[in-house]
Amino acid sequence: MKQSNIVFYFSDQQRSDTLGCYGQPLSVTPVLDQLAAEGVRFQNAFTCQPVCGPARACLQSGRYATENGCITNAVSLPLNIHTLAHYFNDAGYDTAYVGKWHLASDLDNNHYETINVPKERRGGYRYWMAADVLEFTSHGYNGFVFDTDGNKVDFIGYRADCINNYAIDYLHNRPKDKPFFLFVSQIEPHHQNDHGVFEGPDGSKERFADFQVPGDLEGRDGDWKENYPDYLGQCHSLDENVGRLINTLKSEGIWEDTILIYASDHGSHFQTRSGEYKRTCHESSIHVPLIFHGKNLSRSLVVEQLVSLIDIPPTLLDCAGIPIPEDYQGHSLLPLLEGNTPKDWQDDVFLQISENEVGRAIRTKEWKYSVTGEGDGWKDAYNEQYTEKFLYHLTEDPYERVNLVSDPVYAAVRKELADRMKARILQVEGRHAEIVPASAAPGDRS
Repeated sequence: MKQSNIVFYFSDQQRSDTLGCYGQPLSVTPVLDQLAAEGVRFQNAFTCQPVCGPARACLQSGRYATENGCITNAVSLPLNIHTLAHYFNDAGYDTAYVGKWHLASDLDNNHYETINVPKERRGGYRYWMAADVLEFTSHGYNGFVFDTDGNKVDFIGYRADCINNYAIDYLHNRPKDKPFFLFVSQIEPHHQNDHGVFEGPDGSKERFADFQVPGDLEGRDGDWKENYPDYLGQCHSLDENVGRLINTLKSEGIWEDTILIYASDHGSHFQTRSGEYKRTCHESSIHVPLIFHGKNLSRSLVVEQLVSLIDIPPTLLDCAGIPIPEDYQGHSLLPLLEGNTPKDWQDDVFLQISENEVGRAIRTKEWKYSVTGEGDGWKDAYNEQYTEKFLYHLTEDPYERVNLVSDPVYAAVRKELADRMKARILQVEGRHAEIVPASAAPGDRS
């Protein structure tokens, strides 16, 4: 049987509600909306780690951050990890990586933030047009990446367009006798670190000036008022580029043999929670878009089951007919993509939160429960004791305005969720943990 080509299109820091198919009222993502209408959209998809580098490490390794060692940014992916690319290479695929890598540099001896990433630190991808820390080698307009041979390649124009052009170039010049796995890693709509703003394409501020304020941001401080139009402009640029990539797949005559997946590493709450953009359990940080379209998958299907970014690696391999490694933590989504729900499908998702804290969270369809431990979130991966931090009743409070974590009315709910949390920590991390009840007065402590 002919193996499917697979394109994984990955955005950075994109809220799910920037897409029309997830409720965005403006015409920001018409291409992705059509893709979702024709394919499969996951309504309840969540990151497993709301930080850029760790989320990427989870994708490449199929294991949680505490297992692969990349608990924070600036930690390089261990060289002994058999990545997605290695499995696809072994199965006869050509593999290509374009855009932001963020898994080669660390705080010790490996500093590839602005220089070529050596081949042994590229995760096994054969074609390479990328930079380790793309926000350090580029801005919204102009910058550079490095090619397979390590040559610096300058680009001119809007960054998302240029990164997409490299993906299109690969599709035109790929080996024609092999199926391929193409990983397109855009940095949009991430804020530009050194400028402290979101850099949309020219005209974004005017085009999306009449945006509807998302419910979680309304009435809160932060930098969304000045940045949200550009943020939507960045998302619109990604949408246009997905459309251009699809046109190339069609022109090459391989669209019908290709599975395309669109997702993001995490969202953004525009400094309205904890004074920064992510690294918390809130929906705006963890709820991500997830769309599948392609060969032998269901059409016009919306999946309501809870799924995690950690489920993506086994799914990618499963779609290619590659056996799923026993040490992968996630579950293949292929049954859901085919319109079937396993009887024992997970009814919660588990998250690890780092840098700002040593945190853990559970998300069910009805509840959000988060705990935090003592220690340095940049250094400490685990804790033996956690304290309750957040409890949100999502069906009654979808924008997470009222933290119920110390309300005695919900003591039984907290007990049930704490038991779930301890079971998840034991399952994923192999450790027993104690959870201490919150002692603060009820109210929003965000």
